[in-house]
Amino acid sequence: MQRILSSQLTHHVGATVRIAGWVHRRRLLKSVAFLIVRDAAGLAQVVVTDPAVRAAVESLPEETVVEVTGTVVANATAPAGVELVEPTVRPLGPPAVPPPFDLYRPALTATLPTQLDHAPTALRHPTRSAALRISAAAVAGFRASLDARGFVEVHTPKVVASSTESGANVFALDWFGRPAYLAQSPQFYKQLMVGVFERVYEVGPVFRAEPHDTVRHLAQYTSLDVELGFVADHRDVMAALRKTLAGMLAEVAARAGVAVATLGLTLPEVPAEIPAVHFTEALKIAGAPADEPDLAPAHERALGEWALREHGSDFLFVTGYPMAKRPFYTHPDPARPAHSNGFDLLFRGMELVTGGQRLHRYEDYLAALAARGEPVEPYAGYVDAFRHGMPPHGGFAIGLERFVARLTGAANVREVTAFPRDLHRLTP
Repeated sequence: MQRILSSQLTHHVGATVRIAGWVHRRRLLKSVAFLIVRDAAGLAQVVVTDPAVRAAVESLPEETVVEVTGTVVANATAPAGVELVEPTVRPLGPPAVPPPFDLYRPALTATLPTQLDHAPTALRHPTRSAALRISAAAVAGFRASLDARGFVEVHTPKVVASSTESGANVFALDWFGRPAYLAQSPQFYKQLMVGVFERVYEVGPVFRAEPHDTVRHLAQYTSLDVELGFVADHRDVMAALRKTLAGMLAEVAARAGVAVATLGLTLPEVPAEIPAVHFTEALKIAGAPADEPDLAPAHERALGEWALREHGSDFLFVTGYPMAKRPFYTHPDPARPAHSNGFDLLFRGMELVTGGQRLHRYEDYLAALAARGEPVEPYAGYVDAFRHGMPPHGGFAIGLERFVARLTGAANVREVTAFPRDLHRLTP
């Protein structure tokens, strides 16, 4: 008899079926016992009246893996309106050692450090696994949206010979006796691949030696990177980002509707045109000094509140960041050279995306590196490609975990990361 999932039981009323999963909860009453079995699709209720089967159920602690064969009957009070009766229950392994928290409760009561210490078990809780399902759906939407517009997925090295961001926050390692680094981003490579495919994207890990112990930073996270050629300026990149976000959220609704409902979420709408303000105006709105070189988290929160209040939008573009705070490959604003053709996208008052137009002329790269006192040699393999013809181009990168955290309302990005790596955590 082929195993079916709990979500398929409604299609088999009156039939004998086989399910398998984990003992989620046992309710042992005087005349009847209820066994709740959890699988990848949800929960199934098993009604036990036979004394021998009841004795077997009593000996199986929560999280024991079992197989159940029984008859499906309708019951409006059971999960999904059906339950299994007259069951046989067979363990598929030894009795489980109970985890240090109850997975059958509506919310995990353990502290976040305890959950992270026991991540392989904590992630089984419906609220934790729901966030990961939303994450998977968002990535599927990212890919589908870009594939439909002629982008090509690429895979770039994660061990590199030079740092992407001029040496800041890199993990150094020994590469057969030569110095190397874990890639901070696929930035250089995705730009070079514009010269091959014109439009590219990548889903992959990036590494930042972040000294920050905050709720929004990780030392390893998943970056959703995009680069496209033949742009007029950064506004073309912003338009591409808007379409991508809309596709991601549509796929979350389509693929992860149960997970969205589990967490009680209302998905945001992406406006047909996301409101945008220049950096200098953003400082005024946030009440920051006019000479502030960057936006602090408090400024981002103030801007998020303003965007929601004034435009009804959870999203806000901030354009024209000072060139001094942008990487050397950023294209300056021709009308205001001290400012960039770069942007951040704020989502619910937090920076989610950084992007913009890049330099595309070889001479401009030489000048940009010289202006920052950077030698050309470490970047020679990257910069040299611009001697051979590159179109005006730009791109962006979305931090997946931060996106999911803001979407789900998680207070800490680690709550939506399966096995986070940060300043203190290297296991499990």
